[in-house]
Amino acid sequence: MSGEAKRTTLREVPVEEAIGLRLAHDLTQILPGEFKGRLFKKGHVITESDIPKLLDIGKAHIYAMELGEGELHEDDAALRMAEALRGDGTRMTEPHEGKVAVKSDLDAPGLAVVDPAFVQAVNEIGEIALATVKTNHVVQPGGQIAATRVIPLVVEEAKVRKVEELATRYREAHGGAGPLRIKPLRRLRIGLVTTGGEVFSGRITDKFGPAVRHIVEALGSEIGEQRFAPDDRQTIVKEIHYLLDNRYDMILVTGGMSVDPDDRTPAAIKAAGADIVSYGTPMLPGSMLLVGYIGEVPIMGLPGCVMHDPYTSFNVLLPRVLAGDVITRADIVDMGYGGLYGC
Repeated sequence: MSGEAKRTTLREVPVEEAIGLRLAHDLTQILPGEFKGRLFKKGHVITESDIPKLLDIGKAHIYAMELGEGELHEDDAALRMAEALRGDGTRMTEPHEGKVAVKSDLDAPGLAVVDPAFVQAVNEIGEIALATVKTNHVVQPGGQIAATRVIPLVVEEAKVRKVEELATRYREAHGGAGPLRIKPLRRLRIGLVTTGGEVFSGRITDKFGPAVRHIVEALGSEIGEQRFAPDDRQTIVKEIHYLLDNRYDMILVTGGMSVDPDDRTPAAIKAAGADIVSYGTPMLPGSMLLVGYIGEVPIMGLPGCVMHDPYTSFNVLLPRVLAGDVITRADIVDMGYGGLYGC
């Protein structure tokens, strides 16, 4: 009927008759235990030598496509969405099986910034898929923060434009920052105070220092100095002030964080002049962690679980401090949802 918009058409063609035609989509080869990946890329022109390979993957027919007005192929749609959404610290890949990945472009670990409400708004459009890591997730160099794709082989261009419009409004509301971005982590000089009479006296070997050093160095910072103190509040205060006087960017105090009367660390941190954001978090392990600030210098009291558990509240909060975030009471409260690990 005249005046009707042209719709996308797919023409099924036997592979033996497909020489010279272009593939409408990627074709994947799976060799169990050996290989899974793209055998032919979308747009590949079929040659005579390709026919046995197509038959080997069970393709007796291929589809030749003619796009309709106002419609996009899955690859083009995924590319446009990724370009609209990605922000600082990211790059995007070429389409693969209809998907485009958004990855870190940093040469060191960074912190993912993702707005859950924005992700939901995109996925509510329909036939659009945006999958992301959680916000404040540590992304390694080259690591993935998101992937875009559409569900059908062909999608209405208007739906992709809606994604682009959402991204434009987000940037306008956030000073030009993209909806998917990665914040670099600062390289801080960190001072460490290890408390406990048993370690101070040499009765047992310090295990806290190596564990904390490993976590800190994995994120690109360094423990500049480690001091030792018995379970004595005034001595701990003196060591904290020593680190402040030597202008360390952050101070960590390990041990003595329980409610045991012999544990003096929380009171010592407060006595050293810290403004306590929270003593305790709704996350396990790591519920006894303390977060505060002495002026602009962040200080944390680390519970014993940091020595032996692979992921604690310290692993959650340290990257945020390194990214320049100021930790608030609301941030601590939010840690309860999804905060049960290793149980």
